[in-house]
This record gives sequence, C-alpha cells and structure tokens, in this order.
Amino acid sequence: MEYLRAGKEDLGQIYQLVQDTIQTIYPQYYPSEIVDFFSSLHAKDKIAADIENGCVRVLFLDNRLVGTGTFSENHITRLFVLPGFQKNGYGSYMMQCLEEEISAEHNLVILDSSLCAACFYEHKGYRTVSHNEITVDNGSVLVYGIMEKPLSVSSTSICYEGKYFVPVTNTENGEVDHQTLFAYHQNGNILWAEYDGGEIKKGTMVGFVGLSGELDFYYQHINQSDEIKIGRCHSVPRFLDNGKIELSEQWHWLNGDQSKGTSTVREK
Repeated sequence: MEYLRAGKEDLGQIYQLVQDTIQTIYPQYYPSEIVDFFSSLHAKDKIAADIENGCVRVLFLDNRLVGTGTFSENHITRLFVLPGFQKNGYGSYMMQCLEEEISAEHNLVILDSSLCAACFYEHKGYRTVSHNEITVDNGSVLVYGIMEKPLSVSSTSICYEGKYFVPVTNTENGEVDHQTLFAYHQNGNILWAEYDGGEIKKGTMVGFVGLSGELDFYYQHINQSDEIKIGRCHSVPRFLDNGKIELSEQWHWLNGDQSKGTSTVREK
C-alpha cells in the first residue's frame, strides 16, 4: 500500500475513480440532479488544477489506485475510495495521513460532508458545526454539513509496541471485561494485538495509529459460546498521573445486533 502525492500522470485514474464512486454510491442518497452536480463539481480540469497545486494525494494497492484525497490549507475535500474497496480501512488511513499533513501547520481541520459520508466522519471524531444549501437543476436542494475536528498533536507520537491493556469499563452489550488481556504491537503506523480471557477465547485486532496516538482498528474474536464476533473501534488516549495510558473507546459491532458501545481500557 502506497500513499503518495499525485502527479499529472495520475489525472485520468483519479478522475475515473471519483466519477465511478459518485455514480455508484450517490444515487442511493440523492436525486439525479444532485448526482450530476457532484459529478460536475469534480470535473477533470478542477482535479488537474489541484494536482498542479500539489494538493492531491493518492492511495495505491498492488499498483492499483483505490483512493484519493485532497486538501488545501486545513480543508479536506474530494475523499473517495473505489466502491469495491470500501469498508476495508482505506478511507480511515487516508484521513489519518491527510490530518497528519495538515497538523504540521494547523490545529483544526475542516471538511464539507455529504449525507453518505457524515457517519464516517463522525466516527473519526468530527462534529457538524453548520449546514449549507445549494439549489441545483430543477430546483433540487443539496444540504451538506460543515464539519470540523481539532488536531491535538503531541510532540512525540505514542508507541504501543509491547504494551498490555485491561478493560476497566464496558457497556452491557460488550464482551470484554477486566479478565481480558490485550497485547499490543506496532510497526510504524500499523497496530495489531491479540487478546483473550474472560468471555473471550481468542481475539485479534488490526488497524492504524494516528500521529496523536488515536487508534482506528477492526477486531474479531471467538467468545465462550463459540460465536465469531466482529467490530470496529476508535480509541482516544490520555496519560494518567502514573504515566500509564488510558484509552477511551467507541466501538460498533459489525455482525450480530450491530449495536454500538463505549469502553475504557488501561495500560497494565
């Protein structure tokens, strides 16, 4: 997987990826007039201008373009993942990379959110601060959100390699408890872990570490009832008075009842 600054030679692939994604995903949420508006908003000449200004980033997987994102100053735009590659963490990875670049000069990031992307951004810690409206052809009205997220970046990023964590709180629909032990590993910005104990027979996690130490990962485990449970989680760290790390987590089951919950884990 390669995250790179886009060059002129990438224009055709970027344009095709953006248009394919709009035409595949947006009709599920918008009438045709608004879909056409989004297509024109990301016309080839506009993408070319952003590439010329050094604002466009691309994500390649096995030499195939699977995602793109653009930023100017502290404003993220045109974040798209090819439909067949969505829900695999590539969008989260690009957001993390864009935020890290922006954080070099800004402590706040702003973006415009379509209806189909709002939940994704909320999961990444963004909050809606206002809504705007645009009237397009045939009087159709596009309502979109303005979202922002503070970038709190420490001078040295947190490294989780070799650390152990134990849950101290969890909502009732969760399965880990104080008997569950997590063993974390990290290589660069890639995080993985194994966990077991209590209601968990065997579990694994894999995801990414942001520059601020925030975690985005997917988890799966087999519980004592021999059920396979799968979910995703966003964790925000803070340092306790004793120097240990505490993680505040928002998680979401991806199978079963697909409910959401919160938990807290502390470094052992």
